[in-house]
Amino acid sequence: MTRTTPPRPVDVEAQFPELSSYRKTCTRLHPRPGAPKPTESSIGGPFLWPANEPWPTCREPHARDRGRRVEDVHQERRILQDAWRRHPQTGPTPEDLAALSALEQEHCVPGLGDNDPIPLLPLAQLFAEDVADLMPPEGCDLLQVLWCPFDAHGTPRTPGVHLRWRNSAECGEVLETPPFPEVVGSEGYVPEPCTVAPEQVTEHAYQELLSENLQYRIEEWEAELEEAAEESGDEEEFVTYHHDLSVAPGWKVGGHASWAVTGPHENVCSCGAAMRLLLTIASHEWDGGTRSWVPLEDRELVATSGANIPTQVTVGRGGSLNVFVCTADASHAHAVSLQ
Repeated sequence: MTRTTPPRPVDVEAQFPELSSYRKTCTRLHPRPGAPKPTESSIGGPFLWPANEPWPTCREPHARDRGRRVEDVHQERRILQDAWRRHPQTGPTPEDLAALSALEQEHCVPGLGDNDPIPLLPLAQLFAEDVADLMPPEGCDLLQVLWCPFDAHGTPRTPGVHLRWRNSAECGEVLETPPFPEVVGSEGYVPEPCTVAPEQVTEHAYQELLSENLQYRIEEWEAELEEAAEESGDEEEFVTYHHDLSVAPGWKVGGHASWAVTGPHENVCSCGAAMRLLLTIASHEWDGGTRSWVPLEDRELVATSGANIPTQVTVGRGGSLNVFVCTADASHAHAVSLQ
């Protein structure tokens, strides 16, 4: 189904023409629960993976022998969804709660050492023909993203992200059943299968990346808007640059990164080239401050429980993980930033 981002509530470039130099496009993915095929772009769906190609594993040393089973996580979500559908006022029955309690248990994997390889979880598969801002390396048309489902990589601790670029026409026979880790460190790293409805939109840079003069003028303009909203009693429609006019929320490819947690910093590849934002892995598609970005088709779902977390992925404390790649050679080591 098509998803349509509403026009921005204000033509911000008409107010501040110099913002045109801070403009970029991104492709919002709009993941929604579904049953994607291996030949389709998806979040948490099956991969177009060659049967004769080894499945990637995590070999970084960290504890990996205790956690929840992947199928238990999926089953827990199915029970909860069905319970609230059947009983919208009361939710899970005592029988449901007993089943959920069993599914929530952690399990140990005897003999699995901290250096033993474990299969990575498939996270996202994106075809260039679907995603305008993907910009794959020459000869490739497909990006596949996997990660290790344990908080044990980098600082702050994040799941280890693995990128695989490929030419889909060269896949040949496809792997039907990929291996999965026996347990995961967090259910938030287990995505629910989602189809995507890519949509290219325009963004403007995170506010702290603008010139000081422009930042000051925007802040003054916002203060005037807030005062007018208070006088009219229409404070809910108060527009801000940060929430409504700069960086789009949710899963997306390309565009500008949000730096709401750490503040801006430049990513430079080891080769010396600048890095660009490739993918934003988001815990939410919108929140209370970014509802002007809710697609027109989803306006009636804004207040629905879980509507803005279709993938069930949770990064950090409900934030986003930005993945950056080298502008000179996307095969160089990528970088991540938890926001």
